[in-house]
Amino acid sequence: MRIARFVQDSDPAFGVVDGDEGQEEIAVIKGDPFFSGVQLTGERHKLEDVRLLAPIIPRSKVVGIGKNYADHAAEMGGEVPPAPLMFLKPNTSVIGPNDPVVLPAFSDEISYEAELAVVIGRICKDVPLDRVDEVVFGYTCANDLTARDAQRTDGQWARAKGFDTSCPLGPWIETDLDTDDVAVRGYLNGELVQDGNTSQMVWGVKELVSYVSQAFTLLPGDVILTGTPAGVGLISDGERYEVSIEGIGRLSNTARS
Repeated sequence: MRIARFVQDSDPAFGVVDGDEGQEEIAVIKGDPFFSGVQLTGERHKLEDVRLLAPIIPRSKVVGIGKNYADHAAEMGGEVPPAPLMFLKPNTSVIGPNDPVVLPAFSDEISYEAELAVVIGRICKDVPLDRVDEVVFGYTCANDLTARDAQRTDGQWARAKGFDTSCPLGPWIETDLDTDDVAVRGYLNGELVQDGNTSQMVWGVKELVSYVSQAFTLLPGDVILTGTPAGVGLISDGERYEVSIEGIGRLSNTARS
């Protein structure tokens, strides 16, 4: 099931996206599916007639995982860490499909990172591996934009990875996805620059959710970014980056100064 957050006239709403590509419609959901479940109102719209928003604005946090693909760790001049490397992005970093990525004035080196994102569906702590599926609401596409120069000079990653608009999410949440063997690709101005697969992740989704939950209580709507494959590079004013994840869809955003 594909659950989107959208706006047509005024207030944001959630809906279920169905139909073939190019002919999709969105069936409106009553209330918030994270708390009320999926209750259809009977109202429907053509997908082309609404504006998609970020499918979730995390209620507390986005947890990123660094260097979870060995080839990406190598291209950054390092090795895979002995345990998942965690960092936080504020919810103010989140934007939706086609929203502009505003390049911050403090950086001259903004890099794109295509990633699979896990969306948490219920409050949880210390989740065992065999119960991870019970706490996951679904999955979406993410772009973990990073100010590489600030990452080098600051000594920690809060500013480099947490600036406003640094976490595009979308286009919707796919609630049913086998994450063991999923293609993760990124396109800069239409050219394929990242071409990975979740089978290459050092730690899979279950391991990451369990590990993160040992450090943080996870709340409904929290997001975990699972790392990026090799091929990261810089994005400049006017350039467009598209994240494509097999079984989910495509997320596109253009950079603006």
